[in-house]
Amino acid sequence: MKFRAICENHLFVKAYSKGKRALTPALAVYILPDYAAGRLAKAHPERRVMNRYGLTVSSKLGGAVVRSRVRRILREGLRSLERDFEVKQGMLVVIAARTPATTQKSGEIRRQLEIAFRTLGMIQHTEKDA
Repeated sequence: MKFRAICENHLFVKAYSKGKRALTPALAVYILPDYAAGRLAKAHPERRVMNRYGLTVSSKLGGAVVRSRVRRILREGLRSLERDFEVKQGMLVVIAARTPATTQKSGEIRRQLEIAFRTLGMIQHTEKDA
């Protein structure tokens, strides 16, 4: 599945200032309703409303190799979460990595994403039927 990324700085700032926040030891997750979701759904080939994701990994966490690894693990955690659960759509989701994220494995990051998404009401308590 291809993610639709947040590319504009003003959307990151808006999510940080006005969005709901959930903190875990390795992540900070911010969500905000995406007012452009309807317009973007018309451009989608399947006419689906989707979330837009923004990943933030500060240079304080390490060099380029470390930051890229953390982004890869975050993207895989999101894929896994959307595959296993019904995630609420039509939101701006900004995920900011914190210092412990540099040493954690992908399973732990996925578990923390699940905790944060549950706290924010983004996923239900039941898994998708296989």
